[in-house]
Amino acid sequence: MIFNPAEHRCAIVVNQDLSNGLAMNAASVIGVSLGNKVNNIVGEDLNSADNINYPGVIYAPLPILKSPEQYIKEIEVAALKVNEIYIIPFSLLAQSCRTYDEYQQKLLEHEYKNIQLAGIGLVGNKKVVTQLIGHLPLFR
Repeated sequence: MIFNPAEHRCAIVVNQDLSNGLAMNAASVIGVSLGNKVNNIVGEDLNSADNINYPGVIYAPLPILKSPEQYIKEIEVAALKVNEIYIIPFSLLAQSCRTYDEYQQKLLEHEYKNIQLAGIGLVGNKKVVTQLIGHLPLFR
């Protein structure tokens, strides 16, 4: 996907039952994955007047919202049916692992329907993303 701020919206929805630390972890992991997987979502590096480098930041607002885990799963199911949405689910399973190898092994042992989510990132058509998450409150 190539991000266009005029056409696209992005958001992260975090499981409201997580502790603040786990919620921040979920949001940060999803944010890193968004920056890695979505082309043109991060701007170029910039320099201050005294030539100090500031790495590029996201082109559009990235709200962190909260929701019950069950609704996050419903968002995922709905988004999987829409070509205009790119999703980044982050599972409680992944959050429980200490290494990527451990996560890879455990994921192979679980079916999609049994994987609970810590959060999900959404990027896509503004109208479609808003329909899915527009009513959710900010995570505070």
